[in-house]
Amino acid sequence: MARPFASLRSRVFAATAVVAVLPVAAALFFVTRRVAQQAEAELDRGLAQAARLVEQHHSSLIETATERAQLIADLPKLKAAVDSGDPPTVEPLANDYRQRVRSDVFVVTGRDGRVLASLGAKEWSLAPGGPFGVERGRLLETASVPIELGERAPEQLGRLTLGFALDDVFAARLRALTGSDVAIVQEGRVYASTLRAGVLDAALAGRDAPGRSLLLAGEDYALARATLGSDPRAPYALVLRSRAEALGSLRTLRDALVVAALAAVAVSVLLSWAVARTVTRPLAALTDAMKEIAATGDLARRIGPGRAWDDEDARLVARTFGTLTDSIARFQRQASLRERLSALGRLSTVIAHEVRNPLMIIKGSLRSLHRAGARPEDVREAASDIDTQVARLDRVVGDVLDFARPLRIEAAPVDLPALVREATQAGLEGASSLTSRLRLDPEAASLVTDGERLRAALVNLVANARDSLGARPAGERDAASDADVEIGTERLESGRIRLWVEDRGEGIAEADLPHVFEPYFTTKRTGSGLGLAIARKTVEALGGTIRLSSRPGAGARVEIELPATTPLTEER
Repeated sequence: MARPFASLRSRVFAATAVVAVLPVAAALFFVTRRVAQQAEAELDRGLAQAARLVEQHHSSLIETATERAQLIADLPKLKAAVDSGDPPTVEPLANDYRQRVRSDVFVVTGRDGRVLASLGAKEWSLAPGGPFGVERGRLLETASVPIELGERAPEQLGRLTLGFALDDVFAARLRALTGSDVAIVQEGRVYASTLRAGVLDAALAGRDAPGRSLLLAGEDYALARATLGSDPRAPYALVLRSRAEALGSLRTLRDALVVAALAAVAVSVLLSWAVARTVTRPLAALTDAMKEIAATGDLARRIGPGRAWDDEDARLVARTFGTLTDSIARFQRQASLRERLSALGRLSTVIAHEVRNPLMIIKGSLRSLHRAGARPEDVREAASDIDTQVARLDRVVGDVLDFARPLRIEAAPVDLPALVREATQAGLEGASSLTSRLRLDPEAASLVTDGERLRAALVNLVANARDSLGARPAGERDAASDADVEIGTERLESGRIRLWVEDRGEGIAEADLPHVFEPYFTTKRTGSGLGLAIARKTVEALGGTIRLSSRPGAGARVEIELPATTPLTEER
Protein backbone atom coordinates (compact mmCIF):
# COMPACT_ATOMS: atom_id res chain seq x y z
CA MET A 1 0.00 0.00 0.00
CA ALA A 2 1.46 3.35 -1.10
CA ARG A 3 2.06 5.96 1.59
CA PRO A 4 0.26 9.30 1.09
CA PHE A 5 3.46 11.42 1.26
CA ALA A 6 5.93 8.99 -0.20
CA SER A 7 6.65 11.09 -3.32
CA LEU A 8 8.33 14.47 -3.41
CA ARG A 9 5.48 15.84 -5.49
CA SER A 10 2.85 15.01 -2.83
CA ARG A 11 5.00 16.45 -0.03
CA VAL A 12 5.61 19.70 -1.91
CA PHE A 13 1.92 19.95 -2.74
CA ALA A 14 0.83 19.41 0.89
CA ALA A 15 3.34 21.92 2.27
CA THR A 16 2.53 24.69 -0.19
CA ALA A 17 -1.22 24.16 0.22
CA VAL A 18 -1.02 24.51 4.01
CA VAL A 19 1.17 27.62 3.72
CA ALA A 20 -1.33 29.16 1.33
CA VAL A 21 -4.55 28.26 3.20
CA LEU A 22 -3.61 29.17 6.80
CA PRO A 23 -2.77 32.88 6.20
CA VAL A 24 -5.92 33.33 4.14
CA ALA A 25 -8.13 31.77 6.83
CA ALA A 26 -6.51 33.84 9.61
CA ALA A 27 -6.81 37.06 7.61
CA LEU A 28 -10.47 36.34 6.86
CA PHE A 29 -11.25 35.76 10.56
CA PHE A 30 -9.55 38.93 11.84
CA VAL A 31 -10.83 41.16 9.03
CA THR A 32 -14.47 40.09 9.40
CA ARG A 33 -14.30 40.46 13.19
CA ARG A 34 -12.79 43.94 12.96
CA VAL A 35 -15.27 45.06 10.30
CA ALA A 36 -18.19 43.77 12.40
CA GLN A 37 -17.01 45.78 15.42
CA GLN A 38 -16.61 48.94 13.36
CA ALA A 39 -20.03 48.48 11.75
CA GLU A 40 -21.69 48.06 15.16
CA ALA A 41 -19.95 51.16 16.47
CA GLU A 42 -21.00 53.10 13.37
CA LEU A 43 -24.61 52.00 13.92
CA ASP A 44 -24.52 53.28 17.52
CA ARG A 45 -23.00 56.60 16.43
CA GLY A 46 -25.62 56.99 13.73
CA LEU A 47 -28.47 56.35 16.17
CA ALA A 48 -27.04 58.82 18.70
CA GLN A 49 -26.71 61.49 16.01
CA ALA A 50 -30.26 60.79 14.82
CA ALA A 51 -31.58 61.15 18.40
CA ARG A 52 -29.81 64.54 18.71
CA LEU A 53 -31.39 65.66 15.42
CA VAL A 54 -34.83 64.69 16.74
CA GLU A 55 -34.28 66.68 19.96
CA GLN A 56 -32.98 69.69 18.04
CA HIS A 57 -35.91 69.58 15.63
CA HIS A 58 -38.39 69.34 18.52
CA SER A 59 -36.77 72.24 20.39
CA SER A 60 -36.81 74.35 17.23
CA LEU A 61 -40.49 73.50 16.70
CA ILE A 62 -41.40 74.56 20.27
CA GLU A 63 -39.42 77.81 19.99
CA THR A 64 -41.05 78.63 16.66
CA ALA A 65 -44.55 77.91 18.04
CA THR A 66 -43.89 80.08 21.13
CA GLU A 67 -42.59 82.98 19.03
CA ARG A 68 -45.55 82.81 16.67
CA ALA A 69 -48.00 82.65 19.59
CA GLN A 70 -46.36 85.71 21.18
CA LEU A 71 -46.50 87.68 17.92
CA ILE A 72 -50.18 86.86 17.43
CA ALA A 73 -51.01 87.63 21.09
CA ASP A 74 -49.51 91.13 20.65
CA LEU A 75 -51.77 91.97 17.71
CA PRO A 76 -54.24 94.77 18.67
CA LYS A 77 -56.97 93.23 16.56
CA LEU A 78 -56.87 89.99 18.57
CA LYS A 79 -56.67 91.86 21.88
CA ALA A 80 -59.78 93.86 21.01
CA ALA A 81 -61.68 90.71 20.03
CA VAL A 82 -60.65 88.87 23.21
CA ASP A 83 -61.52 91.90 25.36
CA SER A 84 -65.05 91.77 23.97
CA GLY A 85 -65.45 88.23 25.33
CA ASP A 86 -67.64 87.36 22.34
CA PRO A 87 -66.78 83.93 20.73
CA PRO A 88 -68.35 84.81 17.32
CA THR A 89 -66.01 87.81 17.19
CA VAL A 90 -62.89 85.83 18.15
CA GLU A 91 -63.45 82.70 16.03
CA PRO A 92 -62.98 84.30 12.52
CA LEU A 93 -59.75 85.93 13.65
CA ALA A 94 -58.58 82.69 15.24
CA ASN A 95 -59.33 80.75 12.06
CA ASP A 96 -57.42 83.29 9.93
CA TYR A 97 -54.36 83.29 12.23
CA ARG A 98 -54.37 79.52 12.49
CA GLN A 99 -54.24 79.16 8.70
CA ARG A 100 -51.37 81.62 8.53
CA VAL A 101 -49.20 79.87 11.12
CA ARG A 102 -50.40 76.36 10.06
CA SER A 103 -51.02 75.23 13.59
CA ASP A 104 -52.74 71.95 14.40
CA VAL A 105 -54.36 73.49 17.51
CA PHE A 106 -55.38 77.13 18.05
CA VAL A 107 -57.17 77.93 21.35
CA VAL A 108 -58.08 81.36 22.75
CA THR A 109 -59.43 81.77 26.31
CA GLY A 110 -60.78 84.87 28.08
CA ARG A 111 -60.12 86.45 31.48
CA ASP A 112 -62.15 83.87 33.32
CA GLY A 113 -60.59 80.95 31.43
CA ARG A 114 -63.67 80.51 29.24
CA VAL A 115 -62.82 79.18 25.76
CA LEU A 116 -63.55 81.83 23.15
CA ALA A 117 -62.20 79.82 20.16
CA SER A 118 -60.95 76.26 19.90
CA LEU A 119 -59.72 75.10 16.47
CA GLY A 120 -58.18 71.72 15.69
CA ALA A 121 -59.11 70.00 18.96
CA LYS A 122 -62.60 69.97 20.41
CA GLU A 123 -62.16 67.42 23.15
CA TRP A 124 -58.67 67.61 24.56
CA SER A 125 -56.99 68.02 27.90
CA LEU A 126 -53.53 69.13 28.99
CA ALA A 127 -51.49 67.01 31.33
CA PRO A 128 -51.32 68.64 34.75
CA GLY A 129 -48.49 71.14 34.83
CA GLY A 130 -47.26 70.29 31.33
CA PRO A 131 -47.69 71.27 27.67
CA PHE A 132 -48.81 67.82 26.45
CA GLY A 133 -52.37 66.68 25.95
CA VAL A 134 -54.38 63.93 24.32
CA GLU A 135 -57.34 64.47 22.02
CA ARG A 136 -59.16 61.42 20.61
CA GLY A 137 -56.07 59.24 20.81
CA ARG A 138 -53.83 61.93 19.30
CA LEU A 139 -50.88 63.32 21.28
CA LEU A 140 -50.62 67.12 21.23
CA GLU A 141 -47.93 69.52 22.39
CA THR A 142 -48.73 73.18 23.01
CA ALA A 143 -47.11 76.54 23.58
CA SER A 144 -49.24 78.97 25.62
CA VAL A 145 -48.69 82.75 26.09
CA PRO A 146 -50.80 85.41 27.85
CA ILE A 147 -52.75 88.06 25.95
CA GLU A 148 -51.96 91.28 27.80
CA LEU A 149 -52.92 94.91 27.47
CA GLY A 150 -50.53 97.63 28.62
CA GLU A 151 -46.83 97.70 29.27
CA ARG A 152 -45.96 98.80 32.85
CA ALA A 153 -48.87 97.12 34.62
CA PRO A 154 -50.30 94.87 31.91
CA GLU A 155 -53.81 93.61 32.21
CA GLN A 156 -54.26 89.96 31.21
CA LEU A 157 -57.12 89.62 28.78
CA GLY A 158 -56.75 85.86 28.27
CA ARG A 159 -54.39 83.23 26.86
CA LEU A 160 -53.43 82.04 23.39
CA THR A 161 -52.40 78.40 22.94
CA LEU A 162 -50.77 77.03 19.77
CA GLY A 163 -50.19 73.32 19.43
CA PHE A 164 -49.01 70.70 17.01
CA ALA A 165 -49.78 67.00 16.85
CA LEU A 166 -47.13 64.40 17.57
CA ASP A 167 -48.75 62.03 15.07
CA ASP A 168 -47.68 59.78 12.19
CA VAL A 169 -47.09 62.81 9.95
CA PHE A 170 -44.71 64.25 12.56
CA ALA A 171 -42.97 60.87 12.83
CA ALA A 172 -42.65 60.67 9.02
CA ARG A 173 -40.94 64.10 8.98
CA LEU A 174 -38.49 62.91 11.61
CA ARG A 175 -37.81 59.78 9.55
CA ALA A 176 -37.02 61.89 6.49
CA LEU A 177 -34.71 64.01 8.66
CA THR A 178 -32.83 61.14 10.32
CA GLY A 179 -33.10 58.30 7.85
CA SER A 180 -34.39 56.09 10.67
CA ASP A 181 -37.73 54.75 11.84
CA VAL A 182 -39.24 56.92 14.59
CA ALA A 183 -41.93 56.25 17.20
CA ILE A 184 -43.49 58.70 19.69
CA VAL A 185 -44.12 57.01 23.05
CA GLN A 186 -45.58 58.24 26.35
CA GLU A 187 -45.86 56.08 29.45
CA GLY A 188 -45.52 52.87 27.46
CA ARG A 189 -48.14 53.82 24.85
CA VAL A 190 -47.22 54.38 21.19
CA TYR A 191 -48.99 57.44 19.74
CA ALA A 192 -47.19 57.64 16.39
CA SER A 193 -44.81 55.41 14.47
CA THR A 194 -43.33 54.93 11.00
CA LEU A 195 -43.35 51.16 11.58
CA ARG A 196 -46.22 48.85 10.77
CA ALA A 197 -49.18 49.44 13.08
CA GLY A 198 -49.20 47.35 16.24
CA VAL A 199 -45.67 45.98 15.88
CA LEU A 200 -44.05 48.33 18.37
CA ASP A 201 -46.97 48.21 20.84
CA ALA A 202 -46.62 44.44 21.22
CA ALA A 203 -42.84 44.72 21.68
CA LEU A 204 -43.04 47.42 24.36
CA ALA A 205 -45.91 45.75 26.24
CA GLY A 206 -46.25 48.67 28.62
CA ARG A 207 -42.51 49.10 29.19
CA ASP A 208 -41.55 52.76 29.43
CA ALA A 209 -37.78 52.32 29.20
CA PRO A 210 -36.70 49.70 26.61
CA GLY A 211 -33.07 48.76 26.29
CA ARG A 212 -30.76 49.31 23.31
CA SER A 213 -32.48 46.79 21.06
CA LEU A 214 -35.92 45.40 20.33
CA LEU A 215 -37.18 42.36 18.47
CA LEU A 216 -39.98 43.53 16.17
CA ALA A 217 -41.83 40.96 14.02
CA GLY A 218 -38.83 38.66 14.15
CA GLU A 219 -36.36 41.39 13.13
CA ASP A 220 -33.75 42.87 15.45
CA TYR A 221 -33.78 46.69 15.77
CA ALA A 222 -31.16 48.87 17.46
CA LEU A 223 -32.61 51.98 19.07
CA ALA A 224 -31.82 55.27 20.80
CA ARG A 225 -34.07 57.51 22.93
CA ALA A 226 -34.63 61.22 22.30
CA THR A 227 -36.31 63.24 25.07
CA LEU A 228 -39.09 65.65 24.10
CA GLY A 229 -39.33 67.52 27.38
CA SER A 230 -37.83 67.83 30.86
CA ASP A 231 -40.93 66.51 32.64
CA PRO A 232 -40.55 62.84 33.66
CA ARG A 233 -44.01 62.16 32.22
CA ALA A 234 -43.20 63.88 28.92
CA PRO A 235 -43.26 61.70 25.78
CA TYR A 236 -40.09 60.63 24.08
CA ALA A 237 -39.06 59.55 20.61
CA LEU A 238 -37.58 56.14 19.85
CA VAL A 239 -35.16 56.18 16.91
CA LEU A 240 -34.86 52.67 15.45
CA ARG A 241 -32.76 51.09 12.74
CA SER A 242 -32.97 47.53 11.52
CA ARG A 243 -29.73 45.69 12.13
CA ALA A 244 -30.38 43.59 9.03
CA GLU A 245 -30.47 46.73 6.85
CA ALA A 246 -27.77 48.65 8.67
CA LEU A 247 -25.36 45.72 8.68
CA GLY A 248 -26.39 44.47 5.24
CA SER A 249 -23.22 45.90 3.70
CA LEU A 250 -21.24 44.00 6.34
CA ARG A 251 -22.82 40.72 5.27
CA THR A 252 -22.15 41.57 1.65
CA LEU A 253 -18.53 42.36 2.47
CA ARG A 254 -18.23 39.19 4.54
CA ASP A 255 -19.68 37.11 1.73
CA ALA A 256 -17.32 38.77 -0.74
CA LEU A 257 -14.38 38.06 1.54
CA VAL A 258 -15.45 34.44 1.91
CA VAL A 259 -15.77 34.05 -1.84
CA ALA A 260 -12.42 35.76 -2.36
CA ALA A 261 -10.85 33.56 0.30
CA LEU A 262 -12.27 30.40 -1.25
CA ALA A 263 -11.09 31.54 -4.67
CA ALA A 264 -7.65 32.28 -3.24
CA VAL A 265 -7.52 28.89 -1.57
CA ALA A 266 -8.62 27.18 -4.77
CA VAL A 267 -6.03 29.06 -6.79
CA SER A 268 -3.38 28.32 -4.17
CA VAL A 269 -4.21 24.61 -4.20
CA LEU A 270 -4.10 24.52 -7.98
CA LEU A 271 -0.82 26.39 -8.04
CA SER A 272 0.57 24.08 -5.38
CA TRP A 273 -0.40 21.09 -7.46
CA ALA A 274 1.14 22.67 -10.55
CA VAL A 275 4.37 23.42 -8.71
CA ALA A 276 4.50 19.93 -7.30
CA ARG A 277 4.09 18.44 -10.77
CA THR A 278 6.76 20.58 -12.36
CA VAL A 279 9.47 19.47 -9.94
CA THR A 280 9.75 16.12 -11.62
CA ARG A 281 12.35 15.84 -14.32
CA PRO A 282 10.43 14.08 -17.11
CA LEU A 283 7.59 16.56 -16.97
CA ALA A 284 10.03 19.48 -16.93
CA ALA A 285 11.66 18.09 -20.08
CA LEU A 286 8.25 17.80 -21.70
CA THR A 287 7.37 21.37 -20.70
CA ASP A 288 10.63 22.69 -22.17
CA ALA A 289 9.96 20.90 -25.45
CA MET A 290 6.43 22.33 -25.66
CA LYS A 291 7.71 25.87 -24.99
CA GLU A 292 10.26 25.48 -27.78
CA ILE A 293 7.58 24.31 -30.19
CA ALA A 294 5.31 27.22 -29.23
CA ALA A 295 8.14 29.72 -29.77
CA THR A 296 9.54 28.35 -33.03
CA GLY A 297 6.52 26.62 -34.56
CA ASP A 298 8.71 23.62 -35.36
CA LEU A 299 6.30 20.71 -35.03
CA ALA A 300 9.06 18.24 -35.88
CA ARG A 301 10.62 18.78 -32.46
CA ARG A 302 10.76 15.46 -30.64
CA ILE A 303 11.43 14.44 -27.05
CA GLY A 304 14.04 11.84 -26.30
CA PRO A 305 13.04 8.46 -24.88
CA GLY A 306 14.41 9.48 -21.49
CA ARG A 307 16.40 7.43 -19.02
CA ALA A 308 15.52 3.99 -17.81
CA TRP A 309 14.77 5.27 -14.32
CA ASP A 310 12.39 8.00 -15.51
CA ASP A 311 8.69 7.66 -14.75
CA GLU A 312 7.05 5.21 -17.15
CA ASP A 313 3.98 7.44 -17.59
CA ALA A 314 6.19 10.40 -18.53
CA ARG A 315 8.04 8.29 -21.10
CA LEU A 316 4.72 7.21 -22.60
CA VAL A 317 3.62 10.86 -22.78
CA ALA A 318 6.88 11.75 -24.53
CA ARG A 319 6.42 9.05 -27.18
CA THR A 320 2.77 9.98 -27.72
CA PHE A 321 3.70 13.64 -27.99
CA GLY A 322 6.25 12.85 -30.70
CA THR A 323 3.67 10.91 -32.69
CA LEU A 324 1.18 13.72 -32.29
CA THR A 325 3.57 16.40 -33.58
CA ASP A 326 4.36 14.27 -36.63
CA SER A 327 0.65 13.83 -37.35
CA ILE A 328 -0.08 17.55 -36.93
CA ALA A 329 2.75 18.56 -39.27
CA ARG A 330 1.58 16.09 -41.91
CA PHE A 331 -2.02 17.20 -41.54
CA GLN A 332 -1.05 20.87 -41.90
CA ARG A 333 0.81 20.19 -45.12
CA GLN A 334 -2.08 18.19 -46.54
CA ALA A 335 -4.69 20.70 -45.41
CA SER A 336 -2.76 23.59 -46.93
CA LEU A 337 -2.47 21.76 -50.23
CA ARG A 338 -6.15 20.80 -50.20
CA GLU A 339 -7.19 24.36 -49.39
CA ARG A 340 -5.16 25.79 -52.26
CA LEU A 341 -6.49 23.22 -54.71
CA SER A 342 -10.03 23.67 -53.46
CA ALA A 343 -9.86 27.48 -53.73
CA LEU A 344 -8.36 27.22 -57.20
CA GLY A 345 -11.02 24.73 -58.25
CA ARG A 346 -13.88 26.85 -56.90
CA LEU A 347 -12.49 29.98 -58.53
CA SER A 348 -11.99 28.20 -61.86
CA THR A 349 -15.45 26.68 -61.78
CA VAL A 350 -17.17 29.94 -60.89
CA ILE A 351 -15.27 32.03 -63.44
CA ALA A 352 -15.67 29.39 -66.18
CA HIS A 353 -19.39 29.14 -65.49
CA GLU A 354 -19.92 32.87 -65.23
CA VAL A 355 -17.88 33.59 -68.38
CA ARG A 356 -19.14 30.71 -70.57
CA ASN A 357 -22.84 31.52 -70.31
CA PRO A 358 -22.49 35.17 -71.38
CA LEU A 359 -20.11 34.14 -74.17
CA MET A 360 -22.62 31.63 -75.50
CA ILE A 361 -25.35 34.27 -75.51
CA ILE A 362 -23.01 36.75 -77.24
CA LYS A 363 -22.09 34.10 -79.79
CA GLY A 364 -25.77 33.39 -80.55
CA SER A 365 -26.48 37.10 -80.89
CA LEU A 366 -23.58 37.53 -83.31
CA ARG A 367 -24.89 34.68 -85.43
CA SER A 368 -28.26 36.41 -85.70
CA LEU A 369 -26.41 39.54 -86.87
CA HIS A 370 -24.57 37.58 -89.58
CA ARG A 371 -27.77 36.26 -91.09
CA ALA A 372 -28.70 37.87 -94.37
CA GLY A 373 -31.74 40.06 -94.26
CA ALA A 374 -31.72 40.56 -90.54
CA ARG A 375 -34.46 42.94 -89.46
CA PRO A 376 -33.64 46.11 -87.51
CA GLU A 377 -35.61 44.77 -84.56
CA ASP A 378 -33.46 41.63 -84.49
CA VAL A 379 -30.29 43.72 -84.69
CA ARG A 380 -31.39 45.90 -81.76
CA GLU A 381 -32.36 42.84 -79.69
CA ALA A 382 -29.01 41.16 -80.42
CA ALA A 383 -27.11 44.34 -79.54
CA SER A 384 -29.06 44.62 -76.27
CA ASP A 385 -28.25 41.01 -75.40
CA ILE A 386 -24.58 41.57 -76.14
CA ASP A 387 -24.54 44.72 -73.98
CA THR A 388 -26.24 42.89 -71.09
CA GLN A 389 -23.83 39.97 -71.19
CA VAL A 390 -20.79 42.23 -71.44
CA ALA A 391 -22.03 44.03 -68.31
CA ARG A 392 -22.44 40.64 -66.64
CA LEU A 393 -18.87 39.69 -67.53
CA ASP A 394 -17.67 43.04 -66.23
CA ARG A 395 -19.52 42.45 -62.95
CA VAL A 396 -17.90 39.01 -62.53
CA VAL A 397 -14.45 40.44 -63.12
CA GLY A 398 -15.23 43.35 -60.81
CA ASP A 399 -16.35 41.02 -58.00
CA VAL A 400 -13.16 38.98 -58.30
CA LEU A 401 -11.00 42.12 -58.27
CA ASP A 402 -12.94 43.65 -55.34
CA PHE A 403 -12.43 40.50 -53.33
CA ALA A 404 -8.74 40.17 -54.21
CA ARG A 405 -7.43 43.70 -53.82
CA PRO A 406 -7.11 45.62 -50.51
CA LEU A 407 -9.73 48.24 -49.67
CA ARG A 408 -8.83 51.87 -49.19
CA ILE A 409 -11.07 53.42 -46.53
CA GLU A 410 -11.89 57.14 -46.69
CA ALA A 411 -13.94 58.00 -43.62
CA ALA A 412 -16.22 61.03 -43.46
CA PRO A 413 -19.45 62.00 -41.64
CA VAL A 414 -22.38 60.03 -43.07
CA ASP A 415 -26.13 60.72 -42.90
CA LEU A 416 -27.10 57.18 -41.99
CA PRO A 417 -30.91 57.40 -42.53
CA ALA A 418 -30.41 58.84 -46.03
CA LEU A 419 -27.82 56.17 -46.84
CA VAL A 420 -30.18 53.39 -45.67
CA ARG A 421 -33.03 54.77 -47.79
CA GLU A 422 -30.83 54.97 -50.90
CA ALA A 423 -29.48 51.44 -50.38
CA THR A 424 -33.00 50.06 -49.87
CA GLN A 425 -34.27 51.72 -53.02
CA ALA A 426 -31.30 50.46 -55.06
CA GLY A 427 -31.46 46.93 -53.65
CA LEU A 428 -35.21 46.57 -54.30
CA GLU A 429 -35.12 48.17 -57.76
CA GLY A 430 -37.31 46.21 -60.16
CA ALA A 431 -39.17 44.43 -57.35
CA SER A 432 -42.29 46.58 -57.12
CA SER A 433 -44.34 43.75 -55.64
CA LEU A 434 -42.18 43.64 -52.49
CA THR A 435 -42.82 45.86 -49.47
CA SER A 436 -40.18 47.25 -47.14
CA ARG A 437 -40.17 48.86 -43.70
CA LEU A 438 -37.49 51.12 -42.19
CA ARG A 439 -36.84 51.27 -38.43
CA LEU A 440 -34.39 54.15 -38.01
CA ASP A 441 -33.17 55.08 -34.54
CA PRO A 442 -32.85 58.90 -34.14
CA GLU A 443 -29.87 58.29 -31.83
CA ALA A 444 -28.07 56.56 -34.73
CA ALA A 445 -28.54 59.33 -37.27
CA SER A 446 -24.87 59.84 -38.10
CA LEU A 447 -21.49 58.18 -37.93
CA VAL A 448 -18.01 58.65 -39.39
CA THR A 449 -17.22 55.94 -41.93
CA ASP A 450 -16.75 55.30 -45.65
CA GLY A 451 -20.29 55.93 -46.89
CA GLU A 452 -19.79 54.48 -50.37
CA ARG A 453 -18.34 51.21 -49.05
CA LEU A 454 -21.14 50.87 -46.49
CA ARG A 455 -23.81 51.69 -49.10
CA ALA A 456 -22.45 49.04 -51.47
CA ALA A 457 -22.52 46.42 -48.71
CA LEU A 458 -26.13 47.34 -47.75
CA VAL A 459 -27.26 47.23 -51.39
CA ASN A 460 -25.76 43.74 -51.64
CA LEU A 461 -27.61 42.57 -48.51
CA VAL A 462 -30.95 44.08 -49.61
CA ALA A 463 -30.54 42.50 -53.06
CA ASN A 464 -29.93 39.12 -51.41
CA ALA A 465 -33.14 39.58 -49.42
CA ARG A 466 -34.98 40.47 -52.62
CA ASP A 467 -33.66 37.34 -54.34
CA SER A 468 -34.65 35.19 -51.34
CA LEU A 469 -38.18 36.60 -51.45
CA GLY A 470 -38.33 36.04 -55.19
CA ALA A 471 -37.73 32.33 -54.60
CA ARG A 472 -40.72 32.09 -52.27
CA PRO A 473 -44.31 31.81 -53.53
CA ALA A 474 -46.13 35.16 -53.50
CA GLY A 475 -49.04 33.83 -51.46
CA GLU A 476 -46.72 32.74 -48.67
CA ARG A 477 -44.97 36.11 -48.66
CA ASP A 478 -48.20 38.04 -48.29
CA ALA A 479 -49.34 35.90 -45.37
CA ALA A 480 -46.03 36.00 -43.53
CA SER A 481 -45.79 39.65 -42.53
CA ASP A 482 -46.94 43.17 -43.28
CA ALA A 483 -43.47 43.90 -44.76
CA ASP A 484 -41.30 41.60 -46.87
CA VAL A 485 -38.01 43.32 -45.97
CA GLU A 486 -37.15 45.25 -42.80
CA ILE A 487 -34.08 47.48 -42.60
CA GLY A 488 -33.18 49.21 -39.36
CA THR A 489 -30.55 51.08 -37.36
CA GLU A 490 -29.90 51.21 -33.61
CA ARG A 491 -27.36 52.84 -31.30
CA LEU A 492 -26.08 50.36 -28.70
CA GLU A 493 -25.15 51.18 -25.11
CA SER A 494 -21.48 50.71 -26.04
CA GLY A 495 -21.77 53.58 -28.54
CA ARG A 496 -21.54 51.33 -31.60
CA ILE A 497 -24.10 51.40 -34.41
CA ARG A 498 -26.10 48.32 -35.40
CA LEU A 499 -27.72 47.93 -38.84
CA TRP A 500 -29.84 44.98 -39.84
CA VAL A 501 -31.59 43.62 -42.93
CA GLU A 502 -34.32 41.06 -42.27
CA ASP A 503 -36.46 39.31 -44.86
CA ARG A 504 -39.35 36.86 -44.82
CA GLY A 505 -37.93 34.75 -47.64
CA GLU A 506 -37.17 31.07 -47.90
CA GLY A 507 -34.23 31.28 -45.47
CA ILE A 508 -30.95 29.37 -45.54
CA ALA A 509 -30.46 25.70 -44.78
CA GLU A 510 -28.80 25.04 -41.43
CA ALA A 511 -25.99 23.09 -43.11
CA ASP A 512 -25.17 26.11 -45.32
CA LEU A 513 -25.02 28.73 -42.54
CA PRO A 514 -21.35 28.14 -41.58
CA HIS A 515 -20.30 28.68 -45.22
CA VAL A 516 -22.32 31.73 -46.30
CA PHE A 517 -19.37 34.14 -45.92
CA GLU A 518 -16.87 31.84 -47.64
CA PRO A 519 -15.64 32.99 -51.07
CA TYR A 520 -17.28 31.29 -54.08
CA PHE A 521 -19.96 29.62 -51.94
CA THR A 522 -23.43 30.24 -53.36
CA THR A 523 -26.86 28.62 -53.45
CA LYS A 524 -27.98 30.63 -56.50
CA ARG A 525 -27.80 29.28 -60.02
CA THR A 526 -26.21 32.47 -61.35
CA GLY A 527 -24.44 33.66 -58.21
CA SER A 528 -20.67 34.20 -58.07
CA GLY A 529 -20.42 33.38 -54.38
CA LEU A 530 -18.52 36.62 -53.66
CA GLY A 531 -21.33 38.94 -52.58
CA LEU A 532 -21.39 38.11 -48.85
CA ALA A 533 -17.63 37.56 -48.81
CA ILE A 534 -17.10 41.08 -50.18
CA ALA A 535 -19.68 42.46 -47.71
CA ARG A 536 -17.83 40.87 -44.79
CA LYS A 537 -14.50 42.18 -46.07
CA THR A 538 -15.98 45.69 -46.36
CA VAL A 539 -17.54 45.63 -42.88
CA GLU A 540 -14.33 44.36 -41.27
CA ALA A 541 -12.36 47.04 -43.13
CA LEU A 542 -14.72 49.60 -41.56
CA GLY A 543 -13.84 48.19 -38.12
CA GLY A 544 -17.12 46.31 -37.65
CA THR A 545 -18.55 42.82 -37.53
CA ILE A 546 -21.24 41.03 -39.54
CA ARG A 547 -23.29 37.96 -38.69
CA LEU A 548 -26.20 36.10 -40.27
CA SER A 549 -28.98 34.05 -38.68
CA SER A 550 -31.74 32.15 -40.44
CA ARG A 551 -34.40 29.49 -40.17
CA PRO A 552 -35.46 27.60 -43.26
CA GLY A 553 -38.83 28.84 -44.44
CA ALA A 554 -38.86 31.76 -41.95
CA GLY A 555 -36.42 34.20 -43.55
CA ALA A 556 -32.96 35.48 -42.66
CA ARG A 557 -31.48 38.36 -40.66
CA VAL A 558 -28.08 39.98 -41.25
CA GLU A 559 -26.68 42.30 -38.55
CA ILE A 560 -23.79 44.73 -38.93
CA GLU A 561 -22.13 46.45 -35.96
CA LEU A 562 -19.88 49.43 -36.70
CA PRO A 563 -17.89 51.81 -34.49
CA ALA A 564 -19.18 55.37 -34.35
CA THR A 565 -15.90 56.51 -35.93
CA THR A 566 -13.78 54.62 -38.47
CA PRO A 567 -10.02 55.44 -38.69
CA LEU A 568 -9.27 57.78 -41.60
CA THR A 569 -7.66 56.64 -44.87
CA GLU A 570 -6.36 53.17 -44.29
CA GLU A 571 -5.82 50.25 -46.65
CA ARG A 572 -7.20 46.94 -45.41
